[in-house]
Amino acid sequence: MGVSDLTFDDRLTRPDRLVLQQLGEDISAFVASGSSDQAVGKEDEDQPLVTKLKALNNPSDPRFEPTVFTSYDLDEAYAAIPKPLHGLFKRYIGWAQRVARVETDVVLVTHLLIYFGMTLPSAILLFVLPFSYLHAIGHMLMQATFMGPYTLLKHQHIHQRGVLAKQFFLIDKCFPYVMDPLMGHTWNSYFYHHVKHHHVEANGPGDLSSTIRYQRDSLVSFLQYLGRFYFFVWLDLPRYFWRTKKTVLAGKAAFWEVGNYVALYFMYRFNPAATLVTLIIPLTLMRIALMVGNWGQHAFVDEGEPDSDYRSSITLIDVASNRFCFNDGYHTSHHLNPLRHWRDHPSAFLQGRDEYARQGALVFHDIDYVFITVRLLMKDYAYLAARLVPIGAEQIAMSQDERVALLKRHTRAFSEEEIRVKFSKQP
Repeated sequence: MGVSDLTFDDRLTRPDRLVLQQLGEDISAFVASGSSDQAVGKEDEDQPLVTKLKALNNPSDPRFEPTVFTSYDLDEAYAAIPKPLHGLFKRYIGWAQRVARVETDVVLVTHLLIYFGMTLPSAILLFVLPFSYLHAIGHMLMQATFMGPYTLLKHQHIHQRGVLAKQFFLIDKCFPYVMDPLMGHTWNSYFYHHVKHHHVEANGPGDLSSTIRYQRDSLVSFLQYLGRFYFFVWLDLPRYFWRTKKTVLAGKAAFWEVGNYVALYFMYRFNPAATLVTLIIPLTLMRIALMVGNWGQHAFVDEGEPDSDYRSSITLIDVASNRFCFNDGYHTSHHLNPLRHWRDHPSAFLQGRDEYARQGALVFHDIDYVFITVRLLMKDYAYLAARLVPIGAEQIAMSQDERVALLKRHTRAFSEEEIRVKFSKQP
C-alpha cells in the first residue's frame, strides 16, 4: 500500500489532501525501506508542511485563507464568482471576519445568514399560511442538508462558548434558542450532554452514550443503544448529574429538556401539521443521527487500553465530515483537546501522528461516520479494512486479513468484569 492505493476524492479540503498525501508517503517509505523508522514522520521533515497548514489559519501570514463556504476553497470561490462581483465578495469577507469570533470562520457567519434567511422564514410561512404539502416536502429536504452542518456549527459554539465577536454577544447567545428546535435539537441539551457529560466520561462506563457494553457490529445491540438514548435521555442525563452531585446541572438539564417538550405540545395544539414538519420530524431524525454518528465515532475501542483517547476514537479523512461538517472527522484530535479550533485539527494531527502511530490509533479515509456504522452493522470488515490508512510499522506491515482481524477485536463488547478491571471506577 502507498499513495497510489489511497482514494483522493476531488472534493477533499486542501489540508486533508496534504495530510492524506503525507500518510501515503509514510506508507511508501516504509514499504520501500522495510524500516520501522520510516513508518512515521520525522519532526524536522514534517515542519514545512505543518508550517504551511498553520499559515492557512494565521491572519498575519500572507498565505492565510478564511473559510467562506463549505463547498469551495477560497480560490475556487473566486473562480466561481463573476469577476465584476469580486470586490463585493471581498468586502463581504472583510465584514464577516469582523463579525466572526475567529477570522478564519467567515463560513459560520455565512451559514447563520443562510439559516436565518431560509430555514426561519420557511418555518414561519408553514405556520401562518394554509398548509402546503409541496412546501412541507421542500422544507424537509432543505433541512436535511442543513441539520448536519448546523450541528457541527453548534459543536463549535458549545465548546468555544460562542462563534461571534464579543460585540455580537446577544445574537451569539440567543440564536440557538431560535434555530436549535428547527434543526432537531432541544434547548441546551447538546451542551449539557456533550460538553458537561460526554467529554467528562469520554466513552467510559459512566458515559450515557458509551459504546463499550455493546457489540458494535450487531444490529440488535445498536437498536438497544439507540432505544435507550432515544426514549430515556431526557431522564438519564438529569439523573447522571444528580448522581454525580452536580445538582444545578441536573436541574438545568431537566428544565430545558422538559420545557422543550412542553413548548412542542403547545405548538402542536396551535398548528399540528406545521409543528410536525418543522419541529417534531427534525427532532426525531436528529436523535437517530446523533447516535448513528456517535456509534461510528466510538465503535473501535482497543481492549488493551479502552480509556485512551487514541484507542477509543478514530480519525476520518473524508469529504462529508471535514469539508461539510467543519473537520468533524478528526475526532481523536477533538477528544485530545476539546477546545482546539476546528481549523487546527489537520496540522495538530500531522504534527502528532508519531504519537498516533505509537498508540495504535485508527485512521480511515473515503468514508464517513454514518457509513462506518452501516458497514459495521453489515459486518463488512473487508470494506472497512480497505479504507483504513495504516500508520506506524505494525499497521503498515499487516496483511488485509490481519487488518480485518484488528478491526473485529476493536468492536467486541466489554463484560462488566472487564470494565471493572480496565476502568478506574464503576458508573
